[in-house]
Amino acid sequence: MHSPGQNMDGGALAPGAIAAALDWWRGAGVDCDFTDDATAWLAQEPPQTANNSVPAAAAPRVLPPVAAPRAQIGGPREMWPQSLDAFGAWWLAEPSLDDGQTAARVPPRGAQGSRLMVLLEHPEADDTASLMSGKQGAMLRSLLAALGLDEHQAYFASALPRHMPLPDWSALAADGLGAVTSHHVRLVQPQRLLIFGSNVSSLLGHDPANRDGFLPDLGQDARRIPALVAPGLSALAARPRGKARLWQALLDWTGADLMGTN
Repeated sequence: MHSPGQNMDGGALAPGAIAAALDWWRGAGVDCDFTDDATAWLAQEPPQTANNSVPAAAAPRVLPPVAAPRAQIGGPREMWPQSLDAFGAWWLAEPSLDDGQTAARVPPRGAQGSRLMVLLEHPEADDTASLMSGKQGAMLRSLLAALGLDEHQAYFASALPRHMPLPDWSALAADGLGAVTSHHVRLVQPQRLLIFGSNVSSLLGHDPANRDGFLPDLGQDARRIPALVAPGLSALAARPRGKARLWQALLDWTGADLMGTN
């Protein structure tokens, strides 16, 4: 191994030899110095020790937004009407029954203690001042007449105050519509209850799998109300066989209790 400034024989380099060597390597395209060992060009931070370590600031905890409680249908229960006459006026005016909307509502009609209470999902589209005054109402009135019931012997009501083509029954149940409907039935105190639509029967705690039976106790002096659940009137109007099945179910349900008696 020769020392810097010496040639391969150990003698001193001739003047200009270093410059000539550099010129030769530049001509060969080499203008940088290379080494086999990597050079750490980026300064490394010294490792933190127990004495000089700085704890990282904890990220602030973000709490999920708290949803405002939904208003219950009917408002505070202590403000609900306690008579059937007062309920009719309340049904037309209470804002919470329909998200603040009061237009196009149709009131229930009938007398307390009626032999039959007919409970629908909502008024039909062509009902105006009177519930069941449209085409579906005519079909229902014919059915009651065949049972020997005068229209004035029945009480007509709906779970919703106006016609609603696609109600969200799950949301309505969660918002307390079932309690309002049960309160309505308690005020009417009917002898029997005919429910059109399984959505309405579910609001009252009636198992849709049992088409007939009794409603759960609604607090009317522990009296249980015989109830029959039928398909909705729209479904019945579209299926003649459904009308025949309903007629047979009504005969089995009532026997001679309604037919031919006053």
